[in-house]
Formats: sequence, C-alpha cells, structure tokens
Amino acid sequence: MIEKTVMDYLKDSLNIEVYGEFPENPPETFLVVEKTGGRREEMIDFATIAIQSYAKSLYSAAELNLQVKAAMEDVVDLPTVCAADLNGDYNFTDLSMKRYRYQAVYEITHY
Repeated sequence: MIEKTVMDYLKDSLNIEVYGEFPENPPETFLVVEKTGGRREEMIDFATIAIQSYAKSLYSAAELNLQVKAAMEDVVDLPTVCAADLNGDYNFTDLSMKRYRYQAVYEITHY
C-alpha cells in the first residue's frame, strides 16, 4: 500500500508523527498522508498522494512543507517506488479547524 510506504518513509526521514487521517488528539506538528487517486497501466501503479503539513504557525507549516519536499526527492531510493513527481504545493490552512497547514501533491509511480 503506497500510503503506508510514504508514511513510514516520512516518519523515518523527518522524525515526525505521520498519520493516514487527522488524529483525534493531534500533536502540535505532524503530517497527514492521503491517497487522492490512482490508476494502473501495464502492471505499473500510479498514485496521487497529498501530504499535509500541520504546524502551530503558517510559517512553521511552510517550513515543514519544505522538509517534506526535500525528503520526497529521495523516496525513489525505496525498492517499490520508481518516481515521485511534485504536482504542486500550496497553503491549505484548515479554516474550519483553525489549523495551519500546507499541502504537497505528488504523482508516485510504484510497483
């Protein structure tokens, strides 16, 4: 499951809590990894993965997003990941929960 692969990778790389959904009792700074789409062509899987960086301030969320992007440059070193292309990243502050966050969206090619 590519979501679990990315979650484990980011947790190890950034030494930060990473979840598959918004946690019930969230820490101050954490990531949420969500698969938002995917397809399969000729036995190769493609997944669209959104990585949300939550922090106490907008600046801290933006900094965490930069760390995520730097870490994701090396996700291709994992044996099941062929490519990870950044589709875009942006301020994605959650107004309903009043939580600062950034989101980076990747197209990941994997086996």
